[in-house]
Amino acid sequence: MHEPDRVDIQDQHQEQRQERERASSAARQEAARLTARNIHGIALTWVDNSGITRVKTIPTARLPHTARWGAGASPVLDVFLSDDSAVTSPHLGGPDGDLRIFPDLSLLTPLAAQPGWAWAPTDRYEQDGTPYVACQRQFARRMTARAARHGLHLRMGIETEWTVTTRTGTATGAEEPYAGPGPAYGMTRLVELSDYLDDILQALAAQDVEVLQLHPEYAPGQFEVSTAPTDPVTAADHAVLVRETIRAVSTRHALSASFAPVTRAGAVGNGAHLHLSLWRDGVNLCRGGEGPQAMTKSCEAFLAGILRELPALLALGAPLPASYLRLTPSRWAGAYHCWGVENREAALRFIPGPPHDPDAANAEIKCFDPAANPYLVVGTVIAAGLAGLDDGLALPAPVAGNPVTTGSAPRLPASLPEALGHFTRSALLRDALGDPLFEALLAVRRGEHALAEGKDPQALADALRGRY
Repeated sequence: MHEPDRVDIQDQHQEQRQERERASSAARQEAARLTARNIHGIALTWVDNSGITRVKTIPTARLPHTARWGAGASPVLDVFLSDDSAVTSPHLGGPDGDLRIFPDLSLLTPLAAQPGWAWAPTDRYEQDGTPYVACQRQFARRMTARAARHGLHLRMGIETEWTVTTRTGTATGAEEPYAGPGPAYGMTRLVELSDYLDDILQALAAQDVEVLQLHPEYAPGQFEVSTAPTDPVTAADHAVLVRETIRAVSTRHALSASFAPVTRAGAVGNGAHLHLSLWRDGVNLCRGGEGPQAMTKSCEAFLAGILRELPALLALGAPLPASYLRLTPSRWAGAYHCWGVENREAALRFIPGPPHDPDAANAEIKCFDPAANPYLVVGTVIAAGLAGLDDGLALPAPVAGNPVTTGSAPRLPASLPEALGHFTRSALLRDALGDPLFEALLAVRRGEHALAEGKDPQALADALRGRY
C-alpha cells in the first residue's frame, strides 16, 4: 500500500513543478509589462496573526524567478505581536525554519499611489513545496472550496473605516489633530478633504477595485469606503490593497491614516464590517425563501451557524484588547449577541435590500475591526456558516431596537480574555484552522493581552495608532 502513496506524491510534485514553470513563463510577460510602465519593484504581502500586513519586495526583473522558486520568509512572523515582539506556540516560533512565498499573478497590481511599485498577495509554502499549514490565505481558499462542495458560492465585501490626522504634531510629540474635523457624515468634512478623497477614488479605480461608497463617518477625521462584493479570498485581498492604498495616498498628502480599532479612548472606533451573501446556481439564497425575511432555509441555517459561533469568532475579528474599547453599546459597533433586520446595534445585521433588486439582500457582521486578519475572518465565518447548515440550525427571533434599553439580547464578550475563552473551547474552529494555526493564534492573543496589562485605555490606543 505504500508504493501507490509514493507514486501519488511524485505525481503531485511533478504537477507542481509544471505549474511553477507555467507561472514563471507568465511572470516573464508580466515583468516586461511592468518594466514598460517604469515599475521597478514589487511588494509581496501576507497578513500575520496580529493583523499586520508584512512584506518582502523584489525587483521587477526578479518576478519570473520568484514565480518559479518563491522568495524566502521566516515562519516566526506568525507569532509576532503588534509591537513586533514574538511569542512561541507548540508548532510555530523560534529562529528555525524558512518558507517560500509565491505571488498570485492574477492579482498583480501596479500601485497608483506608489509610482514605480506593484503589489501582489502571496501564498506560503514549505521548502519542499507542500502548503504551509499556517498560511491564512490558503486557509481562506480551503474554506471557500468547502462551501463549493456544498454547492454554495459566497460573495463578500469588507467595509474599511479609518481615521485621518495631520502630521503637524509629530516632531514635538504632541497629539496629532484630526484632519477633516467637520460634522459626522457631513458635507463639510468632504469639502475639507475633497482632494485627498478624490485621489483615493482615482487610485482604487486605477487598481480595478470597484468602490460602492466613500463617505465621512461618525468620529472626527473618520471615513469609510465600501467595495463591491466578490469571492471570499479576493475580498480579503481587496481589504489589504484598499488599506495600503489609503495609507499611501495619505502619506502623499502629509496625512496619517490609522486603521486601529480605536485612536482615542472614549471615542467611536474603526470597524471592518463583513458583508456576505450566499448563492447557489446564480440565485441569491438570502431572498426568495420561506425563512425569516424571506431567506431560504439554507441562508437561515448558514447565518444561524455564524450567530452561534460569534463569541469565539470575536477572538479573530476583534483581536486586540483595544478592540473591546470599540465594542461599546449604543455606538453601532455590534456589541450584542443577536441578529436584527437593519438593526445597527445587532452584531449580525440582515439587510433585505430593495424589494425588486434580487442581488441586494445580504448579511453584515458588525463586530469586527481592521486589526483582524481578513483571510482568517472570511475563512472562519464560512466554517461557522457551513456548520450551521450541516446542523440544520434556525435563527432565533430577530431583535428590534436598542438592546441597551430593551434588555432583549446578551452582550458579546466584553474583553479579549472572554472571547479567547470561547475560542479555546471551539472544536469547530480548531478543526477548521488546524492545530498549528489554532495554537499560534492562541499564543498571539495571549501575548497581546499580556502587552496590554496595566495600560489605561488611552495608552492602549496610543500604542496602536501607528501600527495599524
